[in-house]
Amino acid sequence: MMYRENLNLLKIIQFGNPILSRIADPILNIDEKIINLANNMIFTMHTAPGIGLAAPQVNHSLRLITVDLSLGENQKDLIVLANPEILDKEGEHLQEEACLSVPIFAENVTRPFRCSVKGINLEGKEKIIDAEGLQARVFFHEIDHLDGKLFIDRLSPLKRNLIRKRLKKQLENRIS
Repeated sequence: MMYRENLNLLKIIQFGNPILSRIADPILNIDEKIINLANNMIFTMHTAPGIGLAAPQVNHSLRLITVDLSLGENQKDLIVLANPEILDKEGEHLQEEACLSVPIFAENVTRPFRCSVKGINLEGKEKIIDAEGLQARVFFHEIDHLDGKLFIDRLSPLKRNLIRKRLKKQLENRIS
């Protein structure tokens, strides 16, 4: 997928915005609006820079994700999926995660090491992707966004509450 002209850098929604805790709506058909959103998401993800982005993070409650471990360096690494779902998973892996919607914080999160993901590409074709390691982690992370979850929701209650308090304090400081 090549960038189109007139791309928009989308605002990345931060912790505290209710859209991040809502279950995103399924995409019923791949039309020009969805393709434009996907292209703007790719541009935003690469600019951030990040290796994954979900539509709710840019204020669209739709089941659409972009994944690119190469940070835009290798066109073949770019994956865009509508309505992604995990078909199966195996193994367990602890690794540090961060999120563009939860700035400053990174924590170790346990996730499955391998997975198969099914979704629809921008040509409207069903794709099944077998992923492992970091790529599997990114799929789980982005699909969590579509289900209204943040990576901090995967932490122990003590750690999660501590981070939430610090994030709320940051939010209050920005407002005042």
